[in-house]
Amino acid sequence: MTLEPRDLQADLALAHQLADAADAITLARFQANDLVIETKPDATPVTDADKATEKKIRELISAHRPQDLVVGEEFGAPSTSDIDGKYYWVIDPIDGTKNFLRGIPVWATLIGLVAPDNTVVAGVVSSPALSRRWSAARGHGAFVSALGAAPKQIHVSAVSKIEDAQLSYSDLVGWGERKESMLALQEKVWRTRGIGDFWSHMLVAEGAVDIAIEPVLALWDMAALDVIVREAGGTFTNIDGLSGPHGRSGLSSNGLLHPSFLSALNNSHSTQSGGKE
Repeated sequence: MTLEPRDLQADLALAHQLADAADAITLARFQANDLVIETKPDATPVTDADKATEKKIRELISAHRPQDLVVGEEFGAPSTSDIDGKYYWVIDPIDGTKNFLRGIPVWATLIGLVAPDNTVVAGVVSSPALSRRWSAARGHGAFVSALGAAPKQIHVSAVSKIEDAQLSYSDLVGWGERKESMLALQEKVWRTRGIGDFWSHMLVAEGAVDIAIEPVLALWDMAALDVIVREAGGTFTNIDGLSGPHGRSGLSSNGLLHPSFLSALNNSHSTQSGGKE
């Protein structure tokens, strides 16, 4: 099937419009005394702000890109057969819901546009409580806007040795047999910080952090991050080395460190007999 060419700058402009609408909802509900919190079947929390934000984004996409589909954390996805051959938006209305509901300002709305070949071609990460927004479109570079300033282009670091690298992660939950390897790597790198979620990967894109990793993620946690890291000159894979955001885990780096980090994480894992928890 021949695809119609997309104006990715126009798509990115729409993504910014979606983020503006999301910010208006999330900031109004952040630290609200009447915030409604529920527990989903997977035991993770969801707030009325998550639902209202995704609903608004879906409405805007339907109005501006009626031919596109939407995959969202709170209201699901079309079937694989329906998505096949089409552009679709991937939405995480609030990445960092646990932070959001506890009053910690490290949370963001993630908006990614995925092409029919399953590569992410545009993305916005908007963190209004931190006054920062990151964005990228394929072939156009990656940018950050901080404290309302004009966007500036960002690039990953040039650190080339694990021993000189700064590593960011969320926590030590979900590592399974790779836990011992992860602990060993934390002792080998120059510095570690448990920043977690979207911010770890955006700091990789900015060149402030050299490697960011999380062992269990969904597509909506990663789609927007993937294109921003890549357009900043970095690499985004899962922890097995599969490129892109479809591998159920996320590893971003400046690219130079990617092979050696993956090797250390997985070679040690492969030699363990059952691992150690």
